[in-house]
Amino acid sequence: MTTSKKKNATSFDMLDQYINYMQAVKERSPLTVSEYRYDLTMFFRFFKRDRKRVDMDTPFNQIDISDISLQDLESVTIDDLYVFMIYLSRERKASATTRARKTATLKSFFKFLFQKKKCITSDPAYELESPKIGRRLPKYLNLDDSINLLNVAHASTHKTSMRDFCILTLFLNCGMRLSELRGINLSDMHENTLRVIGKGNKERTIYLNRACMEAIDAYRKERSALTKIISADALFLSRTGRRLSHQMIQNTVKKRLSESGIDTNVYSVHKLRHTAATLMYKYGQVDIRSLQTILGHSSVATTQIYTHVDDESLHKAIESNPLSQFTPDKSDR
Repeated sequence: MTTSKKKNATSFDMLDQYINYMQAVKERSPLTVSEYRYDLTMFFRFFKRDRKRVDMDTPFNQIDISDISLQDLESVTIDDLYVFMIYLSRERKASATTRARKTATLKSFFKFLFQKKKCITSDPAYELESPKIGRRLPKYLNLDDSINLLNVAHASTHKTSMRDFCILTLFLNCGMRLSELRGINLSDMHENTLRVIGKGNKERTIYLNRACMEAIDAYRKERSALTKIISADALFLSRTGRRLSHQMIQNTVKKRLSESGIDTNVYSVHKLRHTAATLMYKYGQVDIRSLQTILGHSSVATTQIYTHVDDESLHKAIESNPLSQFTPDKSDR
Protein backbone atom coordinates (compact mmCIF):
# COMPACT_ATOMS: atom_id res chain seq x y z
CA MET A 1 0.00 0.00 0.00
CA THR A 2 1.39 3.41 -0.97
CA THR A 3 1.17 6.48 1.19
CA SER A 4 0.91 10.00 -0.18
CA LYS A 5 3.75 12.37 0.53
CA LYS A 6 2.85 14.89 3.22
CA LYS A 7 2.28 18.36 1.81
CA ASN A 8 4.65 21.07 2.98
CA ALA A 9 2.57 23.56 5.00
CA THR A 10 5.03 26.37 4.28
CA SER A 11 5.07 26.04 0.51
CA PHE A 12 2.97 25.82 -2.65
CA ASP A 13 3.73 24.96 -6.26
CA MET A 14 4.50 28.43 -7.64
CA LEU A 15 6.64 29.32 -4.65
CA ASP A 16 8.71 26.18 -5.18
CA GLN A 17 9.05 26.95 -8.90
CA TYR A 18 10.23 30.48 -8.11
CA ILE A 19 12.76 29.24 -5.55
CA ASN A 20 14.11 26.66 -8.02
CA TYR A 21 14.37 29.33 -10.72
CA MET A 22 16.31 31.72 -8.47
CA GLN A 23 18.66 28.95 -7.37
CA ALA A 24 19.25 27.14 -10.66
CA VAL A 25 18.91 29.90 -13.28
CA LYS A 26 19.79 33.08 -11.38
CA GLU A 27 22.37 31.20 -9.28
CA ARG A 28 21.46 32.94 -6.04
CA SER A 29 23.28 31.68 -2.96
CA PRO A 30 21.55 29.20 -0.62
CA LEU A 31 21.34 31.90 2.05
CA THR A 32 19.69 34.39 -0.34
CA VAL A 33 17.23 31.76 -1.56
CA SER A 34 16.37 30.93 2.05
CA GLU A 35 15.61 34.61 2.68
CA TYR A 36 13.34 34.72 -0.38
CA ARG A 37 11.35 31.76 0.90
CA TYR A 38 11.12 33.24 4.39
CA ASP A 39 9.88 36.60 3.07
CA LEU A 40 7.25 35.06 0.80
CA THR A 41 6.06 32.62 3.46
CA MET A 42 5.55 35.54 5.82
CA PHE A 43 3.63 37.52 3.19
CA PHE A 44 1.24 34.70 2.32
CA ARG A 45 0.62 33.91 5.97
CA PHE A 46 -0.28 37.55 6.43
CA PHE A 47 -2.37 37.45 3.23
CA LYS A 48 -4.48 34.54 4.52
CA ARG A 49 -4.90 36.14 7.92
CA ASP A 50 -5.80 39.52 6.42
CA ARG A 51 -8.36 37.84 4.14
CA LYS A 52 -9.77 36.10 7.25
CA ARG A 53 -9.14 32.65 5.83
CA VAL A 54 -7.69 31.32 9.06
CA ASP A 55 -8.85 31.18 12.66
CA MET A 56 -7.56 34.39 14.24
CA ASP A 57 -6.35 32.35 17.22
CA THR A 58 -3.95 30.41 15.00
CA PRO A 59 -0.34 31.37 15.79
CA PHE A 60 1.08 33.32 12.87
CA ASN A 61 3.99 30.91 12.34
CA GLN A 62 1.60 27.97 12.11
CA ILE A 63 -0.56 29.34 9.31
CA ASP A 64 -0.64 26.80 6.46
CA ILE A 65 0.01 28.31 3.02
CA SER A 66 0.05 25.06 1.04
CA ASP A 67 -3.44 25.84 -0.31
CA ILE A 68 -2.42 29.10 -2.00
CA SER A 69 -3.78 28.82 -5.55
CA LEU A 70 -3.31 30.60 -8.87
CA GLN A 71 -6.61 32.33 -8.15
CA ASP A 72 -5.13 33.67 -4.91
CA LEU A 73 -2.02 34.90 -6.73
CA GLU A 74 -4.20 36.62 -9.32
CA SER A 75 -6.23 38.31 -6.60
CA VAL A 76 -3.24 39.97 -4.87
CA THR A 77 -3.35 43.74 -5.28
CA ILE A 78 -0.88 46.50 -4.57
CA ASP A 79 -3.07 47.43 -1.59
CA ASP A 80 -2.41 43.96 -0.13
CA LEU A 81 1.31 44.61 -0.48
CA TYR A 82 1.16 48.04 1.15
CA VAL A 83 -0.96 46.70 4.03
CA PHE A 84 1.72 44.04 4.51
CA MET A 85 4.39 46.76 4.66
CA ILE A 86 2.36 48.61 7.29
CA TYR A 87 2.09 45.36 9.26
CA LEU A 88 5.87 44.92 9.09
CA SER A 89 6.46 48.46 10.30
CA ARG A 90 3.86 48.65 13.05
CA GLU A 91 3.55 45.12 14.40
CA ARG A 92 6.93 43.62 13.53
CA LYS A 93 8.85 46.87 14.11
CA ALA A 94 10.88 45.97 11.01
CA SER A 95 13.62 48.38 10.00
CA ALA A 96 13.64 50.17 6.66
CA THR A 97 16.39 47.80 5.51
CA THR A 98 14.28 44.73 6.33
CA ARG A 99 11.22 46.19 4.63
CA ALA A 100 13.28 47.09 1.57
CA ARG A 101 14.49 43.50 1.28
CA LYS A 102 10.96 42.12 1.52
CA THR A 103 9.81 44.66 -1.07
CA ALA A 104 12.54 43.46 -3.44
CA THR A 105 11.50 39.83 -2.84
CA LEU A 106 7.83 40.55 -3.59
CA LYS A 107 8.70 42.50 -6.74
CA SER A 108 10.94 39.69 -7.94
CA PHE A 109 8.34 36.98 -7.21
CA PHE A 110 5.41 38.66 -8.94
CA LYS A 111 7.60 39.67 -11.88
CA PHE A 112 8.49 35.98 -12.23
CA LEU A 113 4.81 34.98 -12.19
CA PHE A 114 3.85 37.67 -14.70
CA GLN A 115 6.76 37.66 -17.15
CA LYS A 116 8.25 34.16 -16.89
CA LYS A 117 5.34 31.91 -15.96
CA LYS A 118 2.62 34.14 -17.43
CA CYS A 119 0.18 32.74 -14.88
CA ILE A 120 -1.16 36.13 -13.72
CA THR A 121 -2.56 38.87 -15.96
CA SER A 122 -0.86 41.79 -14.20
CA ASP A 123 2.00 42.45 -11.81
CA PRO A 124 0.64 43.86 -8.51
CA ALA A 125 4.12 44.70 -7.24
CA TYR A 126 5.23 46.68 -10.31
CA GLU A 127 4.66 50.07 -8.67
CA LEU A 128 5.42 48.96 -5.11
CA GLU A 129 7.83 51.51 -3.67
CA SER A 130 10.73 50.55 -1.47
CA PRO A 131 11.34 52.48 1.77
CA LYS A 132 14.26 54.85 1.64
CA ILE A 133 17.37 53.61 3.40
CA GLY A 134 19.85 56.08 4.75
CA ARG A 135 23.33 55.00 3.71
CA ARG A 136 25.48 54.53 6.78
CA LEU A 137 29.22 54.54 6.86
CA PRO A 138 30.59 51.03 7.44
CA LYS A 139 31.92 50.26 10.90
CA TYR A 140 35.50 49.08 10.89
CA LEU A 141 38.44 48.51 13.20
CA ASN A 142 41.17 51.12 13.08
CA LEU A 143 44.75 50.06 12.37
CA ASP A 144 45.79 49.84 16.03
CA ASP A 145 42.79 47.68 16.96
CA SER A 146 43.44 45.42 13.96
CA ILE A 147 47.08 44.92 14.96
CA ASN A 148 46.07 44.24 18.56
CA LEU A 149 43.49 41.66 17.44
CA LEU A 150 46.10 39.79 15.43
CA ASN A 151 48.67 39.94 18.24
CA VAL A 152 46.22 38.61 20.83
CA ALA A 153 45.15 35.77 18.53
CA HIS A 154 48.74 34.84 17.71
CA ALA A 155 49.74 34.81 21.39
CA SER A 156 46.89 32.47 22.34
CA THR A 157 47.81 29.06 23.73
CA HIS A 158 44.59 27.45 22.48
CA LYS A 159 44.98 24.28 20.39
CA THR A 160 43.49 26.07 17.38
CA SER A 161 45.46 29.30 17.82
CA MET A 162 47.21 29.15 14.43
CA ARG A 163 43.95 28.32 12.67
CA ASP A 164 42.17 31.24 14.31
CA PHE A 165 45.09 33.57 13.62
CA CYS A 166 45.10 32.51 9.97
CA ILE A 167 41.34 33.12 9.66
CA LEU A 168 41.69 36.63 11.07
CA THR A 169 44.71 37.34 8.87
CA LEU A 170 42.85 36.39 5.70
CA PHE A 171 39.76 38.36 6.69
CA LEU A 172 41.76 41.50 7.53
CA ASN A 173 44.12 41.34 4.54
CA CYS A 174 41.90 40.03 1.76
CA GLY A 175 38.46 41.33 2.67
CA MET A 176 36.78 38.08 1.73
CA ARG A 177 33.25 37.10 2.69
CA LEU A 178 32.47 34.47 5.32
CA SER A 179 31.18 31.99 2.72
CA GLU A 180 34.30 32.54 0.61
CA LEU A 181 36.68 31.82 3.48
CA ARG A 182 34.71 28.77 4.60
CA GLY A 183 34.78 27.33 1.08
CA ILE A 184 38.55 27.54 0.58
CA ASN A 185 40.05 24.23 -0.53
CA LEU A 186 43.71 23.25 -0.57
CA SER A 187 43.32 22.65 -4.30
CA ASP A 188 42.28 26.30 -4.71
CA MET A 189 45.72 27.52 -3.61
CA HIS A 190 48.52 28.07 -6.11
CA GLU A 191 51.73 29.72 -4.89
CA ASN A 192 50.60 33.22 -3.83
CA THR A 193 47.08 33.12 -5.26
CA LEU A 194 43.79 31.77 -4.02
CA ARG A 195 40.65 30.96 -5.99
CA VAL A 196 37.35 31.70 -4.24
CA ILE A 197 33.70 31.39 -5.23
CA GLY A 198 31.81 34.58 -4.38
CA LYS A 199 28.24 35.80 -4.66
CA GLY A 200 26.30 34.54 -7.67
CA ASN A 201 28.69 31.58 -7.94
CA LYS A 202 31.27 33.95 -9.46
CA GLU A 203 34.89 32.87 -9.32
CA ARG A 204 37.72 35.30 -8.66
CA THR A 205 41.41 35.18 -7.79
CA ILE A 206 42.75 36.66 -4.58
CA TYR A 207 46.45 37.50 -4.29
CA LEU A 208 48.02 36.59 -0.96
CA ASN A 209 50.55 38.90 0.66
CA ARG A 210 53.46 37.82 2.87
CA ALA A 211 51.40 37.91 6.09
CA CYS A 212 48.75 35.63 4.57
CA MET A 213 51.30 33.16 3.19
CA GLU A 214 53.12 32.90 6.53
CA ALA A 215 49.85 32.49 8.46
CA ILE A 216 48.70 29.72 6.10
CA ASP A 217 52.04 27.90 6.36
CA ALA A 218 51.93 28.04 10.17
CA TYR A 219 48.34 26.80 10.27
CA ARG A 220 48.98 23.93 7.87
CA LYS A 221 51.49 22.51 10.36
CA GLU A 222 48.78 22.64 13.05
CA ARG A 223 46.28 21.15 10.59
CA SER A 224 48.54 18.21 9.72
CA ALA A 225 48.68 17.28 13.41
CA LEU A 226 44.97 16.43 13.49
CA THR A 227 44.49 12.73 14.23
CA LYS A 228 41.59 12.40 11.78
CA ILE A 229 40.72 14.44 8.71
CA ILE A 230 37.32 13.88 7.13
CA SER A 231 37.09 16.92 4.82
CA ALA A 232 40.44 16.28 3.17
CA ASP A 233 40.43 19.21 0.72
CA ALA A 234 39.01 21.84 3.07
CA LEU A 235 41.57 24.34 4.33
CA PHE A 236 39.93 25.25 7.62
CA LEU A 237 38.95 22.28 9.76
CA SER A 238 37.36 21.74 13.13
CA ARG A 239 39.13 19.61 15.73
CA THR A 240 37.07 16.66 14.44
CA GLY A 241 38.54 17.07 10.96
CA ARG A 242 35.46 18.52 9.28
CA ARG A 243 35.13 21.74 7.31
CA LEU A 244 34.26 24.60 9.64
CA SER A 245 30.62 25.68 9.57
CA HIS A 246 29.53 29.29 9.15
CA GLN A 247 28.52 29.36 12.82
CA MET A 248 31.86 27.99 14.02
CA ILE A 249 33.74 30.68 12.10
CA GLN A 250 31.46 33.38 13.49
CA ASN A 251 31.90 32.06 17.03
CA THR A 252 35.69 31.89 16.59
CA VAL A 253 35.90 35.49 15.39
CA LYS A 254 33.56 36.65 18.14
CA LYS A 255 35.70 34.93 20.78
CA ARG A 256 38.94 36.47 19.48
CA LEU A 257 37.35 39.92 19.24
CA SER A 258 36.15 39.62 22.84
CA GLU A 259 39.61 38.54 24.03
CA SER A 260 40.99 41.67 22.38
CA GLY A 261 38.58 43.91 24.24
CA ILE A 262 36.52 44.70 21.14
CA ASP A 263 32.74 45.08 21.50
CA THR A 264 31.17 42.04 19.80
CA ASN A 265 27.78 43.76 19.75
CA VAL A 266 29.24 46.19 17.24
CA TYR A 267 31.92 44.20 15.41
CA SER A 268 31.52 40.88 13.62
CA VAL A 269 32.93 38.83 10.73
CA HIS A 270 31.48 41.19 8.14
CA LYS A 271 33.02 44.18 9.92
CA LEU A 272 36.41 42.58 9.30
CA ARG A 273 35.64 42.75 5.57
CA HIS A 274 34.82 46.44 6.03
CA THR A 275 38.09 46.86 7.92
CA ALA A 276 40.19 45.27 5.18
CA ALA A 277 38.55 47.41 2.49
CA THR A 278 38.94 50.61 4.51
CA LEU A 279 42.59 49.97 5.41
CA MET A 280 43.46 49.15 1.80
CA TYR A 281 41.79 52.32 0.57
CA LYS A 282 43.17 54.54 3.33
CA TYR A 283 46.75 53.30 3.61
CA GLY A 284 47.35 51.40 0.39
CA GLN A 285 46.04 54.13 -1.91
CA VAL A 286 44.09 51.47 -3.82
CA ASP A 287 41.95 52.97 -6.57
CA ILE A 288 38.21 52.32 -6.52
CA ARG A 289 38.24 49.95 -9.53
CA SER A 290 40.98 47.77 -8.04
CA LEU A 291 39.16 47.68 -4.71
CA GLN A 292 35.99 46.61 -6.53
CA THR A 293 37.86 43.69 -8.09
CA ILE A 294 39.51 42.67 -4.79
CA LEU A 295 36.17 42.64 -2.94
CA GLY A 296 34.26 40.93 -5.74
CA HIS A 297 31.61 43.63 -6.12
CA SER A 298 29.54 43.44 -9.30
CA SER A 299 28.99 47.21 -9.23
CA VAL A 300 31.42 49.99 -8.35
CA ALA A 301 28.51 51.75 -6.63
CA THR A 302 28.72 49.14 -3.85
CA THR A 303 32.44 49.78 -3.43
CA GLN A 304 32.02 53.53 -3.14
CA ILE A 305 30.91 53.23 0.47
CA TYR A 306 34.54 52.50 1.36
CA THR A 307 35.73 55.82 -0.04
CA HIS A 308 34.52 57.53 3.13
CA VAL A 309 37.05 59.56 5.08
CA ASP A 310 37.51 59.42 8.82
CA ASP A 311 37.21 62.26 11.32
CA GLU A 312 40.99 62.80 11.37
CA SER A 313 41.04 63.34 7.60
CA LEU A 314 38.13 65.74 7.82
CA HIS A 315 39.92 67.69 10.54
CA LYS A 316 43.10 67.90 8.43
CA ALA A 317 41.06 69.05 5.43
CA ILE A 318 39.56 71.91 7.42
CA GLU A 319 42.93 72.89 8.85
CA SER A 320 44.51 72.92 5.38
CA ASN A 321 42.19 75.69 4.25
CA PRO A 322 44.44 78.74 3.66
CA LEU A 323 41.97 80.86 5.62
CA SER A 324 42.34 78.67 8.72
CA GLN A 325 45.10 80.94 10.08
CA PHE A 326 43.33 84.19 9.22
CA THR A 327 43.29 86.78 12.00
CA PRO A 328 41.28 89.98 11.53
CA ASP A 329 43.25 93.19 11.45
CA LYS A 330 42.14 94.88 14.64
CA SER A 331 43.69 98.24 13.63
CA ASP A 332 40.83 98.84 11.21
CA ARG A 333 38.28 99.02 14.02
